[in-house]
Amino acid sequence: MKRILIATDAWTPQVNGVVRTMHHVISEIRKSGHQVCVVSPTDFKTLPAPGYAEISLSLFPKRKMRRLIDNFQPTYIHIVTEGPIGWAMRAICQERGLAFTTAYHTQFPEYLKAHFRIPEALGYRIMRRFHAPSSAVMTATPSLKRHLESQNFRNLQLWTRGVDLDQFSPIGDKAINLPGPTLLYVGRVSVEKNLPAFLEMPWDGDKLVVGDGPALSEFKRRYPKVHFVGAQHGEQLAAYYRSGDIFVFPSQTDTYGLVLLEALASGLPVAAYPVTGPIDVLAHLPAAILDHSLETAVHTLFKKMPEIDFAPLAYAFAQTHSWAHCAQIFDDMLVHCAGPEAAPSPSIPSPSTLGCGQTPLVKATENQHI
Repeated sequence: MKRILIATDAWTPQVNGVVRTMHHVISEIRKSGHQVCVVSPTDFKTLPAPGYAEISLSLFPKRKMRRLIDNFQPTYIHIVTEGPIGWAMRAICQERGLAFTTAYHTQFPEYLKAHFRIPEALGYRIMRRFHAPSSAVMTATPSLKRHLESQNFRNLQLWTRGVDLDQFSPIGDKAINLPGPTLLYVGRVSVEKNLPAFLEMPWDGDKLVVGDGPALSEFKRRYPKVHFVGAQHGEQLAAYYRSGDIFVFPSQTDTYGLVLLEALASGLPVAAYPVTGPIDVLAHLPAAILDHSLETAVHTLFKKMPEIDFAPLAYAFAQTHSWAHCAQIFDDMLVHCAGPEAAPSPSIPSPSTLGCGQTPLVKATENQHI
């Protein structure tokens, strides 16, 4: 059995795709009998991230983190994020000569440019430095892998994503009945999601936005005809998916987009740009249209709807993406702390003696994917 330490700056109560991915993956890994220790902002004193009050930045985590590592004695270490916890865990691993893996979940260089006008070249230099010692850098899609290779990242490995088919389905009640036809967006309401491309697009029907974020108040004021319902969870979130006719994904910076799989599992066709994430997930899928004009993609789908029943096509595709498969790929790519050739230690501490990361996982239906 493995003792896997996972260090992440993104954790409950944050609502985003990274948190949901790790919750599902950890749940599946624990089903296999492995022990998992999560080192997160809940273990440290924190302050809110500038512009993102819901995101907690851990203060001076290294001292306590060393004790957590000593108590848990991990055989495998994975670093999820490039925040204060990620950098601290990376430093400790290098100090102690411990091998570790990382993941490239978020296109921070693009986000830093959008929010703070920091040049992308500088952002990639920082990200490259962070991931350079990693034994395996897990990336969500082939196009992201190629992009990072062009930025001189090394040790890149593909790691797909999944969807909870027990939660998302075309069958069930709607959360809201709009005159329609209804275009749906689910996700963070923030600058990097390129929402104005969706909100300003001409459309004779309704537009429905599910999600929260720093730009929510501003967008409510600027787009009074759009239905903003805030963050939704569990079965209510699934019901909101079923309230749409076409799912619109305006982001051009997501590395994957879990909401794409959730929309497809809910029977919705998807309109998106042909960029990293959509081009990998949706390419050649009859239930999706990718176009450099989001308006063209939406109207193309709408014109086809009287002739094509998209729901079974979308749901059939979602069925091929399980969280169990995602977790198995993750497990296979982990590298033993003593190096890739080392054998796992047979000695496993009792859970009561671990002293770190014993935060219980939230059930998959309790939080919203963003």
